[in-house]
Amino acid sequence: MAARSRKNKTTEIFALGNEAVVEGALIAGCTFYAGYPITPSTEIAEEMASRLPHLRGGAFIQMEDEIAGLGAVIGASLAGRKAMTATSGPGFSLMQEHIGYASITEVPLVLVNVMRAGPSTGMPTNPAQGDVQQARWGTHGDHPIIVLSASDVQECLRMTVTAFNYAEKYRTPVILLLDEITAHTREKISLPDPEDINIYTRLTPSMPPEWYMPYEDNMRGVAAMPPLGAGYRYHVTGLIHDDHGYPTSNPREVEHIMHRLFRKIDQFFYDIQMVDEIQCQDAEICIIAYGCVARSAELAVQQARERGVRAGLLKLKTLFPFPRPAVEKMLRQCSNVVVPEMNMGQMSREIKRVNATQSKIITLNRVDGQIITPGQILSKILKG
Repeated sequence: MAARSRKNKTTEIFALGNEAVVEGALIAGCTFYAGYPITPSTEIAEEMASRLPHLRGGAFIQMEDEIAGLGAVIGASLAGRKAMTATSGPGFSLMQEHIGYASITEVPLVLVNVMRAGPSTGMPTNPAQGDVQQARWGTHGDHPIIVLSASDVQECLRMTVTAFNYAEKYRTPVILLLDEITAHTREKISLPDPEDINIYTRLTPSMPPEWYMPYEDNMRGVAAMPPLGAGYRYHVTGLIHDDHGYPTSNPREVEHIMHRLFRKIDQFFYDIQMVDEIQCQDAEICIIAYGCVARSAELAVQQARERGVRAGLLKLKTLFPFPRPAVEKMLRQCSNVVVPEMNMGQMSREIKRVNATQSKIITLNRVDGQIITPGQILSKILKG
């Protein structure tokens, strides 16, 4: 349980990253959580079980497995609730079919995956970043997805709020990837005043029910979404469907909905793609990192600067859609780019894919269940 204090009208708490996720979810307006406990995400379920029943309309359900958990979240969202679940690698694998279902039915929800070492059961209490490509491509078929990351406890709160805003704004599932280190780090953070935070809630239809089309195309590519039972006919199916929600195999209609699903994300890249540039303005060597490794990288950059090496850090807060413009900018600017990550090179593949310059991509991979240290990154920087 997070310890709380009041200072100058600001609430400060000493919290785990997982606890900060809960704070962010509640600020964003989440009133429903369903899931199954799994290390190292269990504190999210425990906190939600403690907090949600005391909120008006709040509900927590422990399901029999992760598949049922995400299914319940989809149902709650269709009924008008802001809903979420949390899991780790094995549970994330089980949820993939429902992620695809939420994508094609355009159901807003937030899924937090606290990554641990794998594959399979792996090392449940050790950190990893091995689910990056699974988050993007895990469910079958072509589909857009938004995948976010956080590197510290305060950011866990902020990125959870952002995840809910994106889910509601674009009618899509949003995945927030943490790692065990970030989720179990305990730090003092400030709870923002809800009045100072922009909270987005899905649009509901204003037209008469007989005019409503649940998947109508428009300039944003995102149709209004009424809660089930509000008097609007709403057909929900995992089959490819037309604007009314009825299954179709008409090639023109199939192509139309698939292009719209991608367009509603693609045309708002400027809103979705988030990075932090740390001492990048004059950098000659750039570190590109995310999650807990970004914290190690920030200290390594500082230590490199103290040695006269002009290093910078590009911290990825949006992993997908891949923040290509920011990455390409650093590839053009820097002769060497170091990509440290706790996997065998899942994000470095994306960076190599867009490298149209002479930049040298230097990978630093660790898969032994231990964090990448600032010293390891600094060594790569100095060796060049």
